[in-house]
Amino acid sequence: MPTSPHLDLGDDLRAFVDASPSPFHAVAELARRLRAAGFTELAEADRWALAPGGEHFVVRHGSLIAFRVGSAPSAEAGLRLVGAHTDSPTFKVRPHSDVRQAGYRLVGVEPYGGGLWHTWLDRELTVAGRVALRGGTTALVRLPGAPLRLPSLAIHLDRSVRDGLTLDPQRELVPVWSNDLNWPDLLEGIAAELGADPLDVVGHDLVLADTQPAARTGADGTWVAAPRLDDLACCHSGLTALLAAPAGRRTQLLVCNDHEEVGSGSMSGARGSFLEDVIGRLVAVTDAGDVQALPRTIARSRLVSADMAHAVHPTRSDRHEPDHRPQLGGGPVLKVNANQAYATDAASSGWFAERAADAGVPVQWFVTRADLPSGSTIGPLTATRLGIPTVDIGAPMLAMHSCRELASARDVPLMVGALTACLAD
Repeated sequence: MPTSPHLDLGDDLRAFVDASPSPFHAVAELARRLRAAGFTELAEADRWALAPGGEHFVVRHGSLIAFRVGSAPSAEAGLRLVGAHTDSPTFKVRPHSDVRQAGYRLVGVEPYGGGLWHTWLDRELTVAGRVALRGGTTALVRLPGAPLRLPSLAIHLDRSVRDGLTLDPQRELVPVWSNDLNWPDLLEGIAAELGADPLDVVGHDLVLADTQPAARTGADGTWVAAPRLDDLACCHSGLTALLAAPAGRRTQLLVCNDHEEVGSGSMSGARGSFLEDVIGRLVAVTDAGDVQALPRTIARSRLVSADMAHAVHPTRSDRHEPDHRPQLGGGPVLKVNANQAYATDAASSGWFAERAADAGVPVQWFVTRADLPSGSTIGPLTATRLGIPTVDIGAPMLAMHSCRELASARDVPLMVGALTACLAD
């Protein structure tokens, strides 16, 4: 395969996705890279001492916020923020997960988010996530190999599938674990992997994950085929941009929230207080004594909400608005919706487009057809909660919410370049 800067960043994206089978693993990988770059972790329960140029990050469950403190008071310079999300559509393991039927041992799960569930059939799957252990500790776990599978029903046993596949998630989307009823169940396997007694596993946040590594694909090898590109690709671009951005007057911040795919309604989601809490503490330290510092900071700040965008589909271009058809490799996509499903407006889109142009990065536009409903993301939620000027963007991709999605490595440096310019503004 040829080598080039965009392929190098594409390979780094693939490594990031492979290391992040769950939101908790994504946060751990973000934290690992931040520590390697000199960032130090802060605990929410501790008193923070922040100095200009200081580089820190904070973790709240499956979410992370990283920031570099600017040299100027926040109320005078404002903040530059990039937001993304760590979760993707998947299946979450139920508390009572041991299911036995027809001589098989299965794992009870429920759908998480709005996935293309048929794409999970006949794939080699595993389980990953966070486990709570007796005594108040937690541990990350990813079972080795590919112990789970969602097998299709043979066409000979259901010829109606020719007229369209409909899957009942309660009955048909239950992964097979073993056809030996005496085999240890999933939680026993999790405990063994952790070297713990099964009775010491007192809780878990576990999801299914595809085990096939992310790969280069396409005729010229510049496409990236991988699970969870929505939205780990933007977490990766946002982190890379933060590490590349030079320190300046303004505080630069990256927020990667969990639970976007299910509405963001959690203590670590965009509807929660995590970002507001961190900004409030930043302002309290950098602008001590100014009782109006927080609203003044918000008024001078800008948020780039980065969530993947729909590239025009090669055989279903009719599902796209004819004058707004983003192309793979064509650069960041500005997302607009008249009904505020996206927070982009004239001022925020103009600001982003200027920063991108300064960085030599082309931009594209996405607008949903007027006869189709629009998706949404963390941008409007954060803008509503904080009152911060926001623009919604994303890198173009195909097969969004599939078990295995498709993007272009050519878009990775373009996204990084645009986000770096926004953080350095």
